Amino acid sequence: MSKATFWRGVVPAITTPFAADGDVDHAFLARHANWMIDAGCTGIVPLGSLGEGATLSFDEKLAIVKTLVEALGERAPVIPGIAALSTDEAVRLAQECERLGARGLMVLPPYVYSTDWREMGAHVRAVVRATKLPVLLYNNPVAYKTDFSAEQIAELAAEFPQIEAVKESSGDIRRFAAIRALIGDRLDLMVGMDDAIVEGVTMGATGWIAGVVNAFPAESVRVFEQARAGGSDAAMALYAWLLPLLRMDTVPKFVQLIKLMQERVQQGSERVRAPRMVVEGAEREQALRVIDAAITSRPTL
Repeated sequence: MSKATFWRGVVPAITTPFAADGDVDHAFLARHANWMIDAGCTGIVPLGSLGEGATLSFDEKLAIVKTLVEALGERAPVIPGIAALSTDEAVRLAQECERLGARGLMVLPPYVYSTDWREMGAHVRAVVRATKLPVLLYNNPVAYKTDFSAEQIAELAAEFPQIEAVKESSGDIRRFAAIRALIGDRLDLMVGMDDAIVEGVTMGATGWIAGVVNAFPAESVRVFEQARAGGSDAAMALYAWLLPLLRMDTVPKFVQLIKLMQERVQQGSERVRAPRMVVEGAEREQALRVIDAAITSRPTL
């Protein structure tokens, strides 16, 4: 079975836009997704951590997927994040996303509860068995407290041909080499932390589930292409400009900061859903210094 091609390139983990009344702004969501595809991105991942998936209701999640599928059509795949408090809800979400026209799934461990491999492995297996779609396994122990080891990822890949890729956000760049050592190129490797993209590509990553791309898509696509074509030396000048922004993707308030970037480049609002609140005071001033400096010195591509 050949792998899907959309595990390659820059795939935004799209933010969820909110209107002034707190509801999801579906009109902007559709425009924003197409704007990033116009810039060269290869797919869209909604309902992830950056998309504030944990604060969205089940029905809101389905409505977001429906909007994106209709907005993008055949231009690019929609690959929803599948996470929930319970395995049953995650299974139902995966099935509904498939029904709505999603072309792949990013499967996460459950929210809140994290324990041993027996239980976490059973959760992933239940979700994968519930759908025929190709799957990207998301490993983010920093956020979800579950760390899928290279050996466990290899075990799942051997069991399920439809698991085609892994999004690695452990912060340990050695994981890519460990996975490759066990299963070669059986899985496509995708970087999940913005400020490790050039390093990840150097270690064999074929794709990037990106965050800052929501505000700076052209630059994100270009730095990825430079790294893939010419290595770190070719990408370093643009990477150095991007890094202060990319580092904002790996802090607790990354959602607020990336949405603030969007507002500064007039591509969205910084509105977030509680318990998140927009950044204020010295924290906001420091963020704006970094963002505005990047805008002022923005390179011509």
